Amino acid sequence: MGRFDKTLHTTLLRPVRMLPIGLIVLALVLYAGACAYLRQAQERFIFFPEREVSETPATYGLGYEEVYLPLGDDRLHGWWIPADRPDAPVVLYLHGNGINVGANAEHAHRLQYRLGFTVFLFDYRGYGKSSGPFPSEDRVYADAERAWQYLVRERRIDPRRIVLYGHSLGGAVAVEMALRHPEVAGAVVESSFTSIQEMTATQAWTRFFPVRWLLHQRFDSIAKVSRLQVPVLFIHGQRDQVISYTMSERNYAATPQPKRLLLIAGGDHATNAVEGGNLYLEGFRAFAHSVLSR
Repeated sequence: MGRFDKTLHTTLLRPVRMLPIGLIVLALVLYAGACAYLRQAQERFIFFPEREVSETPATYGLGYEEVYLPLGDDRLHGWWIPADRPDAPVVLYLHGNGINVGANAEHAHRLQYRLGFTVFLFDYRGYGKSSGPFPSEDRVYADAERAWQYLVRERRIDPRRIVLYGHSLGGAVAVEMALRHPEVAGAVVESSFTSIQEMTATQAWTRFFPVRWLLHQRFDSIAKVSRLQVPVLFIHGQRDQVISYTMSERNYAATPQPKRLLLIAGGDHATNAVEGGNLYLEGFRAFAHSVLSR
């Protein structure tokens, strides 16, 4: 082969040799971009708010008061649903990551009508009629704190007459609030998880990303429950396909006494009260009676 042929051969092979390197660089750029996106936009994978409120307490025949709470330049919207007894204990209802208060009106009715609580149910910023930016972990904690101050300072309710109730992600908010306010009577944590990090570990695609480094929305209940100084009732359906009931078992095991665990054999993520029937209602009622009479 002559010198010209060798030069031509080398020239033709160069793009072929460079191709794998180019693909590797492109893959690294895409991977870095995906990591940056996951870190910057992870709230969009956690919160799923809707603005339209489809149901109200009136849908279930309940009287209620519309409440708007200023919070900086924003405001929270909620419903004050009074019990028949003026001295009834109050449930601060912390809903999950989807839809808004409208999807929780039926259960608020159950807590008020069947169990005799006054219920304050509100939307985090970004949900329903609550104004403000898209929700985040810090924001929903601040929103729950604002709701707590409304009850204690504006409604002048003794904290020892308040029971925190949180469903799903709201359960993690209830854990945070119970940690901040050990003066509360107790907390009910239903269908909730140990942490967002452990929730992501159940998703196959997360194995390809450094989730521990990327995650800043943590809702790390399992790291908090050991420090709680209030009674806690954990409720979970054993057919829950969204969050495994074993997460409630682990939270329960890590929580100091007094504590209770109520597992509903036929319950899924949102049907514990329906599937559990009297078992659910009596479990909730017995827990509330014990903590309110302390």
